[in-house]
Amino acid sequence: MARIVVVSFRLGGTDGVAIESAKWVSALRELGHDVQLVAGEGNVDLRLPGLAIGTTTPLSYDELARALDDADLVIVENLASLPLNLNARDVLYEVLHERRALFHHHDLPWQRDHLAHLEGPRDEPSWHHVTINELSQRQLAERGIRAVTIYNSFDCDPPRANRAATRAALGLKHERLVLMPTRVIERKNVGQALELAQSLDAVLWILGPVEDGYDATFAALLAASTALVRHGPVSGTTVHDAYAACDLVVMASTWEGFGNPVLESVTHRRALALHPYPVAQEIAAFGFSFFGVDEPTAIRDFWALDDHSLLDANLAIAREHFNVANLATRLNELLAQVGISSAH
Repeated sequence: MARIVVVSFRLGGTDGVAIESAKWVSALRELGHDVQLVAGEGNVDLRLPGLAIGTTTPLSYDELARALDDADLVIVENLASLPLNLNARDVLYEVLHERRALFHHHDLPWQRDHLAHLEGPRDEPSWHHVTINELSQRQLAERGIRAVTIYNSFDCDPPRANRAATRAALGLKHERLVLMPTRVIERKNVGQALELAQSLDAVLWILGPVEDGYDATFAALLAASTALVRHGPVSGTTVHDAYAACDLVVMASTWEGFGNPVLESVTHRRALALHPYPVAQEIAAFGFSFFGVDEPTAIRDFWALDDHSLLDANLAIAREHFNVANLATRLNELLAQVGISSAH
């Protein structure tokens, strides 16, 4: 059994990095390892405020060194990938010098226009790197850093959910519902999702909050659209209920490091309308059948056929390539390469 410490800006929450980190933690514990979480925010074993994004509390070398002191392996979740807390990143590099560490890269600075001028990840002989897509793996290789790709993983048998009750809570009867299970920021491309819902005479349900000062732009987009919109979660419902309630999922994003709703639509057996951002094309290349966000006629035809074979075929691909049930085996192989053996 190895003692593994996972460190990040925040863990134990509902953002994409925290969700995928939690899947790794569960798989590592399944393998018999002792895993502890250290972050600046969230539901963690040790909270060090200096690790948080936007903190005014500088992180000290001594406090981080104590937290990581007896770890056999440190897994760094995005903290050195996106330069959102330079002090914490630099202290982390110093503490991990000549120590065994695994950097799990969800995003990279040059993939975000406003961060492209900042330094990307560093490397040392005792460090290992994992990306969540092959695009990032290639981009790191171009910069002299070798990485392996482990795609995000998903429960291919999600919990049963209540379609009727959720639709009733939204005030819907027979209307078609398009679900946009994302935040509202510029790169989520809400305008195109509104256009699709309008062309389908469907209600658009946007789950996530408005962030990054996008309020005025979002209000203007709503005012210019005739689409009916529901915004925000419904009390007493889960994300599984949201997928059950909808007739189509839309991912209009122009950029995602991965885009979990793409696979979540598949595992919940819902059709997907997709903008072809780079990693989406990488995912689709596994053989999935998705609609374009500019294909309302094809979507209407799909609804009229009421043929589930497309959804069945998509789910079979997800089971083979993106199944969380296979994550422990994949991580065990990775840890063996790093020099950590399973307790089982």
